[in-house]
Amino acid sequence: MIYVTGERLQAHHVRAATFDIRWRGLDPNQVYDYLHRIADELDRLHRDLATANTEAERIRQALRQWQSRHTGCRHTAPGSPNSRWPR
Repeated sequence: MIYVTGERLQAHHVRAATFDIRWRGLDPNQVYDYLHRIADELDRLHRDLATANTEAERIRQALRQWQSRHTGCRHTAPGSPNSRWPR
């Protein structure tokens, strides 16, 4: 099995993994079925991460826009003379 250090594990790495077959080794079909399940999970996690990063960027941009629109706004504490709230 070839493993490149420093490279992130991707689904295609798992699917392409090969193992030596030994007389009393593991059932190759079970090993490859399990590797395919892991690869599918990696694909799902990478999609979820991309979705989360996209959503985080959308929220950051919305926050920047909100901050820009409210740059000149003054905050007054409740009960202060400029407050709209009843004392």
